[in-house]
Amino acid sequence: MNKLFYPALFHKAEEGGFWVSFPDIKECLTQGDDMAQAYEMAVDALGLALICREEEHQELPAASDPTQITPEPDSFLVVIEFDMSAYKKRTNSRAVKKTLSIPEWLNEAAMAMDINFSQVLQEALLLKIQAQ
Repeated sequence: MNKLFYPALFHKAEEGGFWVSFPDIKECLTQGDDMAQAYEMAVDALGLALICREEEHQELPAASDPTQITPEPDSFLVVIEFDMSAYKKRTNSRAVKKTLSIPEWLNEAAMAMDINFSQVLQEALLLKIQAQ
Protein backbone atom coordinates (compact mmCIF):
# COMPACT_ATOMS: atom_id res chain seq x y z
CA MET A 1 0.00 0.00 0.00
CA ASN A 2 2.90 2.37 -0.61
CA LYS A 3 1.62 3.95 -3.83
CA LEU A 4 -1.78 5.58 -3.76
CA PHE A 5 -3.69 7.36 -6.52
CA TYR A 6 -6.23 10.10 -5.76
CA PRO A 7 -8.16 12.24 -8.23
CA ALA A 8 -7.62 15.98 -7.87
CA LEU A 9 -9.44 18.88 -9.47
CA PHE A 10 -7.23 21.64 -10.84
CA HIS A 11 -9.14 24.93 -10.99
CA LYS A 12 -7.92 27.96 -12.92
CA ALA A 13 -7.29 30.75 -10.44
CA GLU A 14 -8.48 34.27 -11.27
CA GLU A 15 -5.04 35.75 -10.59
CA GLY A 16 -3.30 33.05 -12.65
CA GLY A 17 -2.05 29.61 -11.79
CA PHE A 18 -4.21 26.89 -10.30
CA TRP A 19 -5.79 25.92 -7.01
CA VAL A 20 -6.28 22.23 -6.31
CA SER A 21 -8.96 20.31 -4.41
CA PHE A 22 -9.43 16.61 -3.68
CA PRO A 23 -12.99 15.23 -3.86
CA ASP A 24 -12.11 12.43 -1.40
CA ILE A 25 -10.30 14.63 1.13
CA LYS A 26 -12.28 17.84 1.55
CA GLU A 27 -9.75 19.49 3.88
CA CYS A 28 -6.94 19.04 1.34
CA LEU A 29 -6.49 22.23 -0.71
CA THR A 30 -3.42 23.83 -2.26
CA GLN A 31 -2.33 26.07 -5.12
CA GLY A 32 0.50 26.75 -7.51
CA ASP A 33 1.64 29.50 -9.87
CA ASP A 34 1.73 27.07 -12.81
CA MET A 35 0.80 23.48 -13.62
CA ALA A 36 4.10 21.96 -12.46
CA GLN A 37 4.11 23.81 -9.15
CA ALA A 38 0.42 23.07 -8.57
CA TYR A 39 1.07 19.35 -9.13
CA GLU A 40 4.05 19.33 -6.72
CA MET A 41 2.03 21.21 -4.12
CA ALA A 42 -0.86 18.75 -4.61
CA VAL A 43 1.46 15.81 -3.88
CA ASP A 44 2.73 17.49 -0.72
CA ALA A 45 -0.76 18.53 0.45
CA LEU A 46 -2.07 15.02 -0.17
CA GLY A 47 0.86 13.59 1.78
CA LEU A 48 0.27 15.86 4.73
CA ALA A 49 -3.45 15.05 4.80
CA LEU A 50 -2.87 11.29 4.61
CA ILE A 51 -0.07 11.29 7.19
CA CYS A 52 -2.24 13.30 9.60
CA ARG A 53 -5.06 10.80 9.20
CA GLU A 54 -2.65 7.91 9.72
CA GLU A 55 -1.20 9.50 12.87
CA GLU A 56 -4.71 10.03 14.23
CA HIS A 57 -5.50 6.36 13.51
CA GLN A 58 -8.17 7.31 10.98
CA GLU A 59 -8.85 5.14 8.00
CA LEU A 60 -7.52 6.51 4.73
CA PRO A 61 -10.36 7.37 2.38
CA ALA A 62 -10.89 5.23 -0.67
CA ALA A 63 -10.05 7.02 -3.89
CA SER A 64 -12.99 7.84 -6.14
CA ASP A 65 -13.20 6.42 -9.62
CA PRO A 66 -11.95 9.29 -11.82
CA THR A 67 -14.50 8.43 -14.51
CA GLN A 68 -17.27 9.22 -12.02
CA ILE A 69 -16.08 12.79 -11.38
CA THR A 70 -17.37 15.60 -13.57
CA PRO A 71 -15.14 18.67 -13.39
CA GLU A 72 -16.76 22.09 -13.18
CA PRO A 73 -16.13 24.67 -15.94
CA ASP A 74 -12.58 26.08 -15.76
CA SER A 75 -11.33 22.96 -13.99
CA PHE A 76 -9.95 19.58 -15.01
CA LEU A 77 -9.19 16.25 -13.38
CA VAL A 78 -5.67 15.01 -12.65
CA VAL A 79 -4.84 11.77 -10.87
CA ILE A 80 -2.15 12.36 -8.25
CA GLU A 81 0.28 9.53 -7.57
CA PHE A 82 1.46 9.44 -3.97
CA ASP A 83 4.19 7.19 -2.58
CA MET A 84 3.72 6.94 1.20
CA SER A 85 7.19 5.45 1.86
CA ALA A 86 9.01 8.04 -0.23
CA TYR A 87 7.07 10.86 1.44
CA LYS A 88 7.90 9.58 4.92
CA LYS A 89 11.59 9.24 4.02
CA ARG A 90 11.65 12.77 2.62
CA THR A 91 9.78 14.44 5.46
CA ASN A 92 10.72 12.40 8.53
CA SER A 93 14.41 11.53 8.49
CA ARG A 94 15.02 12.61 12.07
CA ALA A 95 17.41 10.24 13.81
CA VAL A 96 16.19 8.43 16.94
CA LYS A 97 18.46 6.83 19.49
CA LYS A 98 18.00 3.10 20.10
CA THR A 99 19.60 0.96 22.76
CA LEU A 100 20.35 -2.62 21.83
CA SER A 101 22.27 -5.60 23.13
CA ILE A 102 24.64 -7.83 21.22
CA PRO A 103 27.10 -10.49 22.39
CA GLU A 104 30.41 -9.07 23.60
CA TRP A 105 32.44 -11.12 21.11
CA LEU A 106 30.37 -9.67 18.23
CA ASN A 107 30.86 -6.14 19.54
CA GLU A 108 34.63 -6.61 19.79
CA ALA A 109 34.89 -8.13 16.31
CA ALA A 110 32.82 -5.34 14.75
CA MET A 111 34.77 -2.63 16.56
CA ALA A 112 38.06 -4.18 15.42
CA MET A 113 36.78 -3.88 11.84
CA ASP A 114 35.68 -0.27 12.47
CA ILE A 115 32.08 -1.11 11.52
CA ASN A 116 29.51 1.67 11.87
CA PHE A 117 26.77 0.08 14.00
CA SER A 118 24.10 2.64 13.08
CA GLN A 119 24.71 2.18 9.37
CA VAL A 120 24.59 -1.62 9.61
CA LEU A 121 21.35 -1.53 11.60
CA GLN A 122 19.74 0.89 9.14
CA GLU A 123 20.76 -1.25 6.15
CA ALA A 124 19.48 -4.43 7.82
CA LEU A 125 16.16 -2.81 8.77
CA LEU A 126 15.66 -1.52 5.22
CA LEU A 127 16.30 -5.01 3.80
CA LYS A 128 13.88 -6.54 6.32
CA ILE A 129 11.16 -3.98 5.56
CA GLN A 130 11.56 -4.36 1.77
CA ALA A 131 11.32 -8.15 2.05
CA GLN A 132 7.79 -7.91 3.45
